Amino acid sequence: SNAKKYLNSCIDSGWVSSSGNWVTEFENKIKQFTGAKYAVAVSNGTVALRLSLSCLGVSANDEVLIPDITFVATANAVTYCGAYPHIVDCEEENLGIDVPKLKRYLEDNTEKRSGVCVNKNTQRIIKAIVPMHVFGHPVELDSLLEVAHNHQIKLIEDAAEALGSFYQGKHVGCFGLMGALSFNGNKVLTTGGGGAILTDDKELGERARHLSRTARVEHLWNYDHDEVGFNYRLPNLNAALGCAQMEQLESFLADKRRLFGRYQGAFHGIPGLRMIEEPPASKSNYWLQTLLLDKKNKKLKNEIIKVFNENKIMARPAWKLLHTLKHLKKFPKMNLDVCQDLYSRIINVPS
Repeated sequence: SNAKKYLNSCIDSGWVSSSGNWVTEFENKIKQFTGAKYAVAVSNGTVALRLSLSCLGVSANDEVLIPDITFVATANAVTYCGAYPHIVDCEEENLGIDVPKLKRYLEDNTEKRSGVCVNKNTQRIIKAIVPMHVFGHPVELDSLLEVAHNHQIKLIEDAAEALGSFYQGKHVGCFGLMGALSFNGNKVLTTGGGGAILTDDKELGERARHLSRTARVEHLWNYDHDEVGFNYRLPNLNAALGCAQMEQLESFLADKRRLFGRYQGAFHGIPGLRMIEEPPASKSNYWLQTLLLDKKNKKLKNEIIKVFNENKIMARPAWKLLHTLKHLKKFPKMNLDVCQDLYSRIINVPS
């Protein structure tokens, strides 16, 4: 790997913070790999989401639809905007948002007023939806985009875990108006901490970049800021590491797929459980390998995790469902039976 070489050259140049050539180089590599027209490197995946929501006009008292099965950062990004997370159910095939169920729910609980989608129960505007590609498995994007379009809801993809995942041949994070990637320490590719915003919209790309740089107006020496901005740029040091990692990305993805194959072989033929596989018409990065117990065996989940860990195999459950977290209980939600069932059956194994 060129990691040390690139980091040393970054240190030698003296440009270690968010100004420097490595950031631009890293953004170019991300664009090249994902096919997105614009990539904005930021300090982590959560702020990539938060900034995307801001760019699309999500603000105080709006509602944003998010899945119950996701890392807490998805909900945090919504609340940072002063908006309300509105929690929706998922499905068993790919663990992503259950689109037919969501469609029925929106038909029953919302109405269009002056070109916006209004929640009849709360009288708030449902401004956006943030599907999350759970453990790297692509969501059913075609039908979800159709539902979002029909209800005038803007779609932003939480692709934090999904670098290297494709839906019908196109990289995830490139289907919605904007998409967010994460390069946290446990991701397929890491910059230590870091993230990126993907978009094909020039105006949104430029706006995200401007806001991420404290909304500073470009000038050789003056400090002029034309609105409230954020200090969200990725430092040059992290970007240098990211460039070295991008050179290895294909081999990282091949390793993940090979690991899935080994697990698949090891658990094949054992009744009562299965590995979560990439959905049809998708290519998953297999970021996190996941066992799903049959419904009749869910009582064994905690016992199995305990036995794994006693044998120094770091297995763990999925994240606690969002609607069960103390600070999120008060927010609107649909029926979440499938998520509750899935939580009782998911075991993540070392990946």
